[in-house]
Parts: sequence; C-alpha cells; structure tokens
Amino acid sequence: MTLGTNGKVITLAETAANQVSVRTKLVFGIGTGAEYICLYSFGLLSMLYYNQVLGLNATLAGLAPTLALIFDAVSDPLIGSISDRFKAKKWGRRHPFMFVAPVPIALCFFAIFNPPESLEGFGLFLWFVSFAVALRTFMTIFHVPHLALGGELSSNYHERTTIMSYNNFFGWFGAAGTHFVALTFAFAATAEYVNGLLNPDAYPVFSATAAVIGVVVLYASAWFTRDQIPRLSQPPADQPKFSLREFWSDIKAVMVNRNYVYLVIALFLLSIMLGMRSAFNLYMNMYYFELLPAQIALFVIGSAFGYVTAFWFTTEIHKRFDKRATIVTAAILLSIVPALPVMLRMAGYFPDNGTVWLLPVMISFSGLAGVCLAVVSISVMSALADIADENELLYGRRQEGMLYAARTFFAKADNALGHFLAGVTLDLIEFPVKSKPGEVDADVIYWLGMVDSPITIVPGILAACFYAGYRINKKRHDEIRAELDSRRSMAVGTKDIAAKAAPT
Repeated sequence: MTLGTNGKVITLAETAANQVSVRTKLVFGIGTGAEYICLYSFGLLSMLYYNQVLGLNATLAGLAPTLALIFDAVSDPLIGSISDRFKAKKWGRRHPFMFVAPVPIALCFFAIFNPPESLEGFGLFLWFVSFAVALRTFMTIFHVPHLALGGELSSNYHERTTIMSYNNFFGWFGAAGTHFVALTFAFAATAEYVNGLLNPDAYPVFSATAAVIGVVVLYASAWFTRDQIPRLSQPPADQPKFSLREFWSDIKAVMVNRNYVYLVIALFLLSIMLGMRSAFNLYMNMYYFELLPAQIALFVIGSAFGYVTAFWFTTEIHKRFDKRATIVTAAILLSIVPALPVMLRMAGYFPDNGTVWLLPVMISFSGLAGVCLAVVSISVMSALADIADENELLYGRRQEGMLYAARTFFAKADNALGHFLAGVTLDLIEFPVKSKPGEVDADVIYWLGMVDSPITIVPGILAACFYAGYRINKKRHDEIRAELDSRRSMAVGTKDIAAKAAPT
C-alpha cells in the first residue's frame, strides 16, 4: 500500500492486480531506446574517434570517460535520493527530472564529436573530459528517475520482468539501430576513406542526427508516461526533505541490504568485462578480423535474434527457474560465448579473415551473446524492483531511485573503466595511432586478441559467483508483499479509528 499523487491509498495487491498496459510499456521502453542512442554511440565511437581519427594518445582517450565516472559516483545516487524524496502532486517524483534533461544531453553529445579544429593534445583531452562529464551527468538526471519509474509501475513479481523486457528490448533497438545506420550510411566508404570510421567528416552529421532523434524520443517517453503519475507512490508526508544527512541515510539503507550488495559487486565486475569488450569492439572487428563497417553493421542480425528471444522468453524462464538461477547461468555464458571466436582462432578452429564463412559465424556468436546479455540485464533490473519492496519492509521507505542508481552508474562505468583499461592496454602493446587495417604488426594483433577475449572472461565469472548470493525468490517476495500489505492495512485502520474518534 502506497500513497498516490491523488492522495488515494494504493495497496501492493491492488498494484499487482492491475497489469500495466502495452501502451505504457512501449512509451516507457522507448525512453531507454533514446538513452542508448547516446550511450552506445559514446561507448562505440568516442575512443576510436579521439585516438585513431584525431590522434589523441590512447591512454588519454580512455582516461576521459573514467574521470567522468568520478562525478557519476556522486551524481547517480544523489539524483536517486533526490527523486525518491521529491514531492510534486501534479508531476510526481520522477517526471520533472525527465523533462529537464533531454536538451542538455543532446547538446553535450554533439559537442563530444565536434571539438574545435584548433585543439590538440591536452587541450583536446580537456574538451573530451568536460563534455563527457556533462553528458553523463545530464544522462543521470533522466536515466535514474526513468528506471525508477519502471520499477514503480507494478509490484507483481513476474510483471516487473515483462516491463523490464520492454525496457531492455528498446535499449537494444536504440543501440542496434544506431549501430546499423551509422556503419551502413553515416560511415560508408568513400574514395578517400575505404573504412568510413576513419573519416573525420562523417562524425558531425552523425552526431547531429543522433542528438535530434535522441531529444525527441526522450521527451516523448516522458510526456506519454505522465498519465501513470496518479497511480505511482509519493514519499510519506512525514519523510524529511533531501539533505546531505538524509542522503547518507539513504545510502546506508541500501548498502546494508545483503541482496543489493551482492548485485552491486557483480554489476561492478560485469561492467569491467563489458566495458573492455565494448572499447575493443571496433579495434577487434577492424584490425583483428579485418571486417569493413558495412560487414560489422550486419552484426545487428545476430543481436536482433538475441534480444527478441530474451524479450519473449525471459519471463517464462523466471517462472520455471526463478531469477537467481537465470542470472547466474546467463552471466557465465555471457563471459564465455563472446570470447570463443578469438579462442577458437588461436586454436586453429575458426574461419580465416576474408573467407566466406567468417561473417556468418561471427554473426551467430553475436546472437548467442545477445541472448545472454539481454537475459542478465532484464533479470537484474527486475530483481532491483523486488529489493525495493524488501527495503520498504526493512526501513519503511521506497528507494527505487537509489537502487536503480547503481544500475545506471554501472551502465556508464563499463564505458569508463573498460575504456581506461583498454586505452592503457593499447599503449602497452604499442598499438599505432591512425593505423590502417591489415598493416598493423602481427604480434600487436595477437596481444589485442589475447586481452580482448581470454583475459576478460575472469571478471565475468567472478560476477556470476556474486550473483549467486542473491536470495529473493518468488516465495520470499510473496511473503514480503503480504507482510507489507498487512502492515499498511493495520496502519490505515488505526488512522480511520483515530479520525472517527476525533471531536468534530
């Protein structure tokens, strides 16, 4: 039972009984699609752009997103705590933030890929750092309340998985659509640049187009979910306003939750693996497997299979195996499957570069990896909503904003930490700047493959071990919900009796 914006008391049972409409799931989901247009483009292109196109040192190109992570470490939980405590009867706790952020996000994204031509060296690095920090901060202002909104839409154990399936699917759609359109059209080959990703003139048009699409879709998601505001929870009337003291109290309340701590540690380890693979993605495809952008664009076929499969079947998998077993198994497979092409190549069992079977086999592995990543993401997002119920039972406060802040932080941490480690690695193996595929020394290519695949398995397997520590299953969640409803019913009954006894 929670207090809606209209003052009506809403029990968890009532919320669970009301299935969320497909329309609401769709307009909620498209917000993530727009977020990933920016986040995916930033993660895929920024390091390659600053290192191979603009000539910035690889370590500095990887360091810029990492420095932005320092600000994320504060801004993500800060926005989570502020939005959890924000009181606005008309607009609710989440939507005011979602309306403020889109335009600054678009401007910062465009600036990253359009530095002044006069900048070079450390000046170029400072430009990259400044707008990376700004982009990630404004993305936090939208992303954290948006995810918290998704966690509030239903208290049903399996309906939450369905909602997060829409969220994950549209995230994939935004990333995959950007991937395909960018590599097929924006970075198409020209007479001067056979590999369009090395064409500096392609980046301004691409970044402007992505920024405009992003701002329109972000506003659409915020506007068309506003009809859900009356049925969402509001902070208790007696809850203190935001302050640094209350912020610290909110952090302690989530960090003493055993289930949350296990998920956070696992997310951190998984983000290192995913971030390094993301940073190496274009380097591996361009220099190790020697694929052209138009060929790399076709990976969207495999990822489409993966994410559509996860969209349709993750809820059913949870019903049969529950969330913990699903997360652990998918995390192990996610660690191993993307590494197999390089490991098989090293063992002599993978198609050679330029052969007809190389691209289809690579697309197939992309599809398998997509299934694993999508299932992990959906399952963890659903589990965080369950932890919000557990925390309310333990501490009497709804903290979706704080809880989902970890997810948004590590969604950006994979770019930051992974890009920094990848940048340092590229310098250690002496990977040349402004190099052409097919002309890099074979020993350098060998070590690029070694770091990208066999080594990155380790943090992923460790993440799976921590995911195994998560303990909320369907039975436990039903017990939590029942106890919350009972507690709230007693509180409402006491309040009614007091009201009747009061003198008129």
